Parts: sequence; C-alpha cells; structure tokens
Amino acid sequence: MAIAEFSVLPVVPEEQVNEIVEKAIQVVIDSGLKYEVEANSTTVEGDLDELLDVIKNAHMVAREQGSGRVITIIKIDDKKGGITIKEKVKKFRKEA
Repeated sequence: MAIAEFSVLPVVPEEQVNEIVEKAIQVVIDSGLKYEVEANSTTVEGDLDELLDVIKNAHMVAREQGSGRVITIIKIDDKKGGITIKEKVKKFRKEA
C-alpha cells in the first residue's frame, strides 16, 4: 500500500481550469481507490501500480479536454509494509 499526492495543472485560460481539473478528479473518483481532494491537490491510496495508472489517466483526461500542455506534480510515499492516508494524518485530525 502506498499513497500519492498529485496536482494536474492544465495550461489553459483561467476560465477553463476548473472544468478540466474536475474531469481529472472524476477519474480518481471512478477508480474506486480511497482518495481525499484538497484545495491544491488530491491524495490517493492503493497499490503503487494502481496509483500510477490513475494519475496517468487523470493527466491524459486533461490533455483530451484540449489543453495543449499539462503539468502534473506527483509525490509518492511507498513504505515497506504499506502506509495509509489515515495513518499519516491521524495525529492532526480531530474526530467529529
């Protein structure tokens, strides 16, 4: 188990950015993997190969939406024995 944080940044006029980013996020939602969407990035949890596939697919959706250039920034935490989003952030979250 690994986690990856990534941001898809389509290089398009500002008024088109949100629509394209929403379609990239939909790829993550449709993947069935555990995820969290934040203000500037999305974190996904799963097998490393699954994570890389989801990130690639999100990147390609942005390209397919007419962006001539897409910049995707990726951070991966791949710990022997696995790591989860919850494990990494539990210290900083208040239970409701």
